Amino acid sequence: MLGLGLAVNGTTSNLLVYLLKEYNVESIDAAQITNMVRGSLNLVPVAGAVLADSYLGSFPVILAGAAINLLAFVLFTLTAALPSLRPPHCTSSSTVGCQHGSPGQLAVLYAAIFLLAIGTGGTRFNIATMGADQFGSTGEQDTFFNWYFVFLYGSFIVGETAIVYIQDDVSWAMGFGVCLGASTFSLAMLLMGARYYRMPTTKGSPYTDLARVVVAAVRKASIQVGTHGDVQYNVGDRAVVESGSDGAPSKNLRYV
Repeated sequence: MLGLGLAVNGTTSNLLVYLLKEYNVESIDAAQITNMVRGSLNLVPVAGAVLADSYLGSFPVILAGAAINLLAFVLFTLTAALPSLRPPHCTSSSTVGCQHGSPGQLAVLYAAIFLLAIGTGGTRFNIATMGADQFGSTGEQDTFFNWYFVFLYGSFIVGETAIVYIQDDVSWAMGFGVCLGASTFSLAMLLMGARYYRMPTTKGSPYTDLARVVVAAVRKASIQVGTHGDVQYNVGDRAVVESGSDGAPSKNLRYV
């Protein structure tokens, strides 16, 4: 968790500068790309959480996400280390007249960004869920979440300070290399503990049940309930009441 948070936040915090300085991207385009990346990093994890909770379980999704993140940082490091993967450096204060990245160079860069978003989608929310599953009592889970957020935001601080400093003042290759090392360490720790993790079985998607309710309501919208005699309602705690009696639902929205 600490390594991934440090690597992902350190990369995304300085992505705008990387696009401007190393790829001679226009400032407006660079801002748009950065905003889309940040939006994806907040949206894709929702899909990853649904996939883990409903179908695959947290550990396989986290493992896949961590591996994809590792591949993303390999590509980022290569773009910074190999001059052939970047356009020539431009000394002008403006990007006007500077050579932009070739289609092949941009393809490698955008592949790294795409993989970073997908990988983060598998890890960001699911790490907390999987961690909480390792504890049986509510008190232990509360303690876990307290420390989880301490380390999470601690990794954000380190990523936005130390990693950004290395990238700006030392070298981009070293900065991305540190991110690569941190993500490699995180994946190794995840695999080393695999035999000890609790892995609860998934319970299916709640969205499927919600969809069934909508379909059933639409199909039964024209049914005249009164023609079939009294209707029994389960009102909770295994209590059953007849239509028209106290405690029975009203006839408003009766098709539901």
